Amino acid sequence: MTSTTEAVDLEILPFIRVYKDGSVERLEGSPFAPPTPDQDPETGVSSKDKTISENPSVSARLYLPKLTDHTQNQKLPILVYFHGGAFCIESAFGSLYHRYLNNLASQVHVLAISVEYKLAPEHLLPAAYEDSWAALQWVASQSAGNDKEPWLINNGDFGRIFIGGDSAGGNIVHNMAMRAGVESLPCGVKILGAYLVHPYFFSSQAYGSESKEGHEKSLPYAVWDFVYPSATGGVDNPMLNPEGPGAPSLTGIGCDRMLVCVAGKDELIKERGVWYFEIMRKSGWKGEIELFEVEEEGHIFHIFNIENENAKAMVKRLASFIFK
Repeated sequence: MTSTTEAVDLEILPFIRVYKDGSVERLEGSPFAPPTPDQDPETGVSSKDKTISENPSVSARLYLPKLTDHTQNQKLPILVYFHGGAFCIESAFGSLYHRYLNNLASQVHVLAISVEYKLAPEHLLPAAYEDSWAALQWVASQSAGNDKEPWLINNGDFGRIFIGGDSAGGNIVHNMAMRAGVESLPCGVKILGAYLVHPYFFSSQAYGSESKEGHEKSLPYAVWDFVYPSATGGVDNPMLNPEGPGAPSLTGIGCDRMLVCVAGKDELIKERGVWYFEIMRKSGWKGEIELFEVEEEGHIFHIFNIENENAKAMVKRLASFIFK
């Protein structure tokens, strides 16, 4: 593949470059990390990969924290997690998210399912949404023992299902919760809580301290046009702008509790996390919503550096949210 400027058809820096011959170069993203079925030596967490849907084709990485004699028969909260990466980079099987979920399962003591959804531009939105919904349906169906996934059947508490994600994954969380409010999950399973970290939302109108000048050329704007070019209403599509034209009422969102996390130095979308919190709070939805801000950190800092003291504080905050 040539890398001359003339061969480039489109690029969304710093994420991805598409060449005129149709080939794709991902400029960011972590390398593949294998699962640890026999327990991670540092955390004691076991992990394994599983195909969870054939149509659409979806796989996931499952994480089971170390069980002691005291916890052997305890049912664990289930966290279905959607990774970030602007819908076009990263992977549930990459080292970045493997390390994060491995640590999260250990520290919070949850059974985690990290979803490997398909990426743009090879698979434009709404493919990632459809994959994520298929993953949620599979998890819920396990409550009936249909697929006999032993970790979920033996160790999962289907009365405590949470969904979570960062950045683009946070956007997926919102859209899965909205869909769960309209379409029932298998076996009557409900989502108890949703956890959105530095979530990706946007609109055609600048909000808060966002610059009105050059708004249409901003990175969040360009990413959406790239990953979902057919979206009705563009960046005002309800999937990205929950109060855009024709957006469904937020009162029907399908979960009981929400935690929205923002970072003070997240210059691109911090304002949008606060905006989302405010519109949910004022929507008339009967659930509980909380906002947690770390002022001195940037976008998804907690994923890049799990040893950061503020990242540890976020893990504790998530634990208190889940075990409330």
